[in-house]
Amino acid sequence: MISINNITKEFGGTPLFSGITFNLNDKGCVGLAGMNGSGKTTLLKIIAGEIKSDTGTIAYPNDITIGYLPQEKVITSSKSIREETLEAFKFINKLNERIAELTRAMQQRTDYHSDDYSKLLIELDELNHKLLIYEPDKLLANTEKVLFGLGFKQNDLERPLTEFSFGWQMRVEIAKLLLLKPALLLLDEPTNHLDIESIQWLEEFLKNYYGSILIVSHDRALLDNITDRTIEITNGKIYDYKVPYSQYVQLREERLSQQKAAFNNQQAEVRQVERFIERFRYKNTKSKQVQSRITHLEKLDRVELDEIDQSAIHFTFPPAPHSGKITVECKNISKHYDENHVLDNINLEILKGERIAFVGKNGEGKTTLAKIIAGRLDHQGEVKLGYHVETGYFAQDQWEMLDANKTVFETVDDIAVGDIRTRLKSILGAFLFQGDDIDKKVKVLSGGEKSRLSLAKLLLTPSNFLLFDEPTNHLDMRSKDILKNALLQFTGTMVIVSHDRDFLQGLTSKVYEFRNKGIKEYRGDIFEYLEKRKLEDLKELEINERMSDADSRPVSDSKIKWEQKKEFERERRKLEKKVADLEQIVEKLEMKLEGVNNKLADPSNHEEEIKSGALYKEHGELTKDIENTYAEWEKLQLRLEQMNFDE
Repeated sequence: MISINNITKEFGGTPLFSGITFNLNDKGCVGLAGMNGSGKTTLLKIIAGEIKSDTGTIAYPNDITIGYLPQEKVITSSKSIREETLEAFKFINKLNERIAELTRAMQQRTDYHSDDYSKLLIELDELNHKLLIYEPDKLLANTEKVLFGLGFKQNDLERPLTEFSFGWQMRVEIAKLLLLKPALLLLDEPTNHLDIESIQWLEEFLKNYYGSILIVSHDRALLDNITDRTIEITNGKIYDYKVPYSQYVQLREERLSQQKAAFNNQQAEVRQVERFIERFRYKNTKSKQVQSRITHLEKLDRVELDEIDQSAIHFTFPPAPHSGKITVECKNISKHYDENHVLDNINLEILKGERIAFVGKNGEGKTTLAKIIAGRLDHQGEVKLGYHVETGYFAQDQWEMLDANKTVFETVDDIAVGDIRTRLKSILGAFLFQGDDIDKKVKVLSGGEKSRLSLAKLLLTPSNFLLFDEPTNHLDMRSKDILKNALLQFTGTMVIVSHDRDFLQGLTSKVYEFRNKGIKEYRGDIFEYLEKRKLEDLKELEINERMSDADSRPVSDSKIKWEQKKEFERERRKLEKKVADLEQIVEKLEMKLEGVNNKLADPSNHEEEIKSGALYKEHGELTKDIENTYAEWEKLQLRLEQMNFDE
């Protein structure tokens, strides 16, 4: 167990946090939560020994090993992927040398019962035990297993690290850390550079991790799946919840609600006491009571409201201009970079109103096809945009599309036309650019600020086709939720390239998986796709087993089409049932609401319920439930209509 005791840290005289105290058990995964700037990364660095706290102590068990993954790291190695990963184990040679040295020393001694001999024996036993943890005989196999899990291919392992992007270089750092199996794993945004498949692999790895994990992440799905505890830093102190992230959010809201009620009650009490003091301050007969109340106020333990981070983007997309039935038509699209073929003979049709996710491992062509559709990349084949299609494109490498020498205001002012020019400052304010921020040069902006500026640009030109490539990489959870809500209300066509499962859930109704230079279509949202992929992987195993049998026969095309038709019909029936169930729920809710309205219209017979506010509360809850159910019904009905259209 690691004990963090009374840790305090200041920057420039401003306290970041103080009196931080908690324990980390030998096993388990803890999520570290809090608003931007609350000190999550700083706390990880203090525990890792990267920086020192101003006060307090951290008690570590003897010989504990700690692994720390920062958000970013300067990587200069020119070794191959395999060689660089194996660098993590260079200490094993020293272990073996020390074991050999101890073995020789013990062979030359005969004082088997002396303290010195016992010390040598204990050290040798500890070193052998440590060596066994890393399984030297399986070192190469385990290294490849982790690298493959993180998305590398066999032919990548001999390539120099310098040939890979920063994101892939950080994957090597993750691999080195996981292979070292530290007793305490400190992870700061480990999924920033991973695709969905790699995130799923990492998720399974961390679920079964033998030691303790403390993680900072904006991936809600990952946190919910691997953590069993959440520690929140707010207002310089911590709150410890023994639940995963989503449950923590609910409990935090309850805590804040109770805190606000206690604050309001205390303020009412304070005002009442102050009025008494003011009224009777100068009356001798009341002097003792007045002094008693003054003392009471001085000793009162004041309830403080925790600061809530409200700094998130706030916007909605403009109504989508009218367009034709077909939004995009791709015919025989191919793309290669020298000898590296990324896309081969892709045919794709995107219809008006469709909401599509592009998923797959990094390097399989998702971003490439997005750039081709956006007209930003040369290619073989034909891309045809439909009638009156206006594209709004958000690139993953957004910084390349912004002029580094322009200010924030100049960036939007250059493309704004008409009456919207008069509202530029308020639009920038909605994306958290306020005051002097609008005069900042683009080149000094952070990744998050550049992302927000690029989103602001999208608002200035009404589009009916939005093309997003990893829009959530630099957004906090609250801002991601607001962007998702804006996209849910968008009335046009949408394609999103993303690895964020929680962000994609319920946002798209069709998934295109990129694999082996091609694409494959799946109907449903991201979690339905993931379930189908698991089933397909199992079916592939079964087919391989059957095909290895001498009596096996290839499956005919008609059989495959029949199976696909069966699956389509099954999905449609399931959707029809959900729609029918929602219609019944709405009907029951509306009957209840009608009953409440009747009571409100007859106050003489329902005086107590009206005075207590119970009827008004019930009316509000029923109205909200009806709205939410209708919204879900509309979403499912749209998907059902699309299925009937596609049949």
